[in-house]
Amino acid sequence: MAKTDKKIALLKRRVFRVRKNMKGTPEKPRLRVTRSTKHIYVQLIDDMAGRTLAAVSSVALKIPGGNIEAAKQVGKEIGERAKALDIRQACFDRGGHLYHGRVKALAEAAREAGLQF
Repeated sequence: MAKTDKKIALLKRRVFRVRKNMKGTPEKPRLRVTRSTKHIYVQLIDDMAGRTLAAVSSVALKIPGGNIEAAKQVGKEIGERAKALDIRQACFDRGGHLYHGRVKALAEAAREAGLQF
């Protein structure tokens, strides 16, 4: 098994561990963060209906997303879109990544914009 295959397998284990106790509802959707080396993506997901309520990414905002400043902008934008949909609370799904760096910056910016986790 190559080094990257092992990393992906460990990431998938962490994703399932985080997700097993988390379910998004229309009142309290799941805030899912996906991170790549170049971009960061975030979605508000209603798991009961199986649909995405809002989505923002550094690609959609046309900003380079591999840094903390881009994560802050994406977090602020998802907070504003959630407020427009009258969503005040969300379950934070960090996607198996550690809560630091870009993931933490995105979460803090979303909190400042009015979302509660």
